[in-house]
Amino acid sequence: MSHFSPENRARAEAIMACYPRPRSALIPLCHLAQSQDGWLTPGAMEEIGELLGCTPAEVRGTATFYDMLHTEPVGRHVINVCTNIACMLAGAYEVLDHAESALGISVGQTTEDGEFTLEEAECLAGCDKAPCVQVNHRFFGPLDPEGFDILADDLRSGRLADTVPSHGILNRVDRNVGLPAMAAKTAAAGAKQSSSANGSRQPAQAGPVSGPPA
Repeated sequence: MSHFSPENRARAEAIMACYPRPRSALIPLCHLAQSQDGWLTPGAMEEIGELLGCTPAEVRGTATFYDMLHTEPVGRHVINVCTNIACMLAGAYEVLDHAESALGISVGQTTEDGEFTLEEAECLAGCDKAPCVQVNHRFFGPLDPEGFDILADDLRSGRLADTVPSHGILNRVDRNVGLPAMAAKTAAAGAKQSSSANGSRQPAQAGPVSGPPA
């Protein structure tokens, strides 16, 4: 039984077609499964393994290497508060302490309604916007405790749905490059050669006729 929805199964097969070897699509398929379920469920990892010709253990082993992929349930919005040196000096710990109090959870936990998971990040590479906060891989900052409350309210209400898709979907545009594009280009070139071989030519354009000098 397929774990992917029919639409996502078709997308998975299209993604695989972009690569010379199916196994190269492992990480993109993990992101696709996460966009569907919010995390990599055992069923999703099993189906990904079947599609790519590897074991679910290999899928899980790869997924656990990347913190963008979740092998356990997380909230609809994963909030990372950076506490590295630049953000720390700008008040990151105050923001993090406030976030724990405002959400009623500790770092590493998820709110009961499944809306937020709170995490502490070592560095988000947003030092120019310290303290920096990342939500589903989208950046916000600088934030103070009041700014965090506004952000959380906007996320909960859906006002940022176009900017911050749930579950951290990284790419919302289907790929149109890779092997499918190469195949289309090759087919077009073949059609052009076939046309030339069959003697199909564009009609000559009529031009002015030059007469003898007067």
